[in-house]
Amino acid sequence: MSGRTVLVTGGAGFIGSHVAEAHLDRGDRVWIVDDLSTGKRENLPAGAEFVHLSINDPGLEDVFRAAGGFDLVNHHAAQIDVRVSVADPRRDARTNIDGFLNVAECARRWGTRRLIFVSSGGVVYGEPAVRPTPEGEPKLPRSPYGVSKLAAEQYLCYYATVHGLEYAAVRYSNVYGPRQDPHGEAGVVAIFCSRLLAAMPFTIFGDGEQTRDYVFVGDVVAANVLLADAPLAAPATLDARAYNVGTGVETSVNGLADALMRAKSRSVVRQHAPARPGELDHSCLDARKLRALGWAPAVTLEQGLAATYDFIAAKETRA
Repeated sequence: MSGRTVLVTGGAGFIGSHVAEAHLDRGDRVWIVDDLSTGKRENLPAGAEFVHLSINDPGLEDVFRAAGGFDLVNHHAAQIDVRVSVADPRRDARTNIDGFLNVAECARRWGTRRLIFVSSGGVVYGEPAVRPTPEGEPKLPRSPYGVSKLAAEQYLCYYATVHGLEYAAVRYSNVYGPRQDPHGEAGVVAIFCSRLLAAMPFTIFGDGEQTRDYVFVGDVVAANVLLADAPLAAPATLDARAYNVGTGVETSVNGLADALMRAKSRSVVRQHAPARPGELDHSCLDARKLRALGWAPAVTLEQGLAATYDFIAAKETRA
């Protein structure tokens, strides 16, 4: 299905801007709502209608009105920093629960056909007993960020069963790639790339043996595009419409540092710092549900690391 009217919240951000671009490439009319608190104007794809607005703002209703409603809402806008959520749970909830509800209520009132919600496979499961972790495992988040993402999924179950809103919840593992900002709410990949470029030491929190499932942003975009049209199960349980997006491969922080230095044939020293509160020891996702729909990660870790490094190097050289 193409030629839709699509809203991407957080579409000036790292992942959201890539998703907006993909929908434009498919011939969709794309609107972006972003307050630019972490997103950047330079990420906005040409051809999108941009509205500088917080998802908490009552004026979001006017965006839906101006567009005549949206066929698809892709909700990427969020407070994404686990440390911020631990330090200030109310701040996290204002964006990830109150802001989410503003988006969901507008979608309900304006007859949105489908809503794709960005959850987090890296935090909603807590420290799972099974890895790679399938969607049906217990949900035991260990940070307010994880709690807020899980709460939003619960709300979506309500909207589906009571109001008939179609939705898919995408539980991302650790996404990395071009446009990830090493100076903002960055993941470790972007930070390591920037420090390698500057020949500065890598700071590793804890012993560096904590593991993550690193998935390239292009593969995440492919999952979003697929789920915009894929047939969905009845919302009989919380997990029925949830889809893990990950590679199923665990990489330690130490291993990530090795892989990046190997990919670019450069090296720096490592320094250790105390482990950070609220962060998990291990996370790795089983994406068999998404694979059954035809999705598969296409970019290897070393390919993705090289692409991310090259993007950051080119950007910092221009600056």
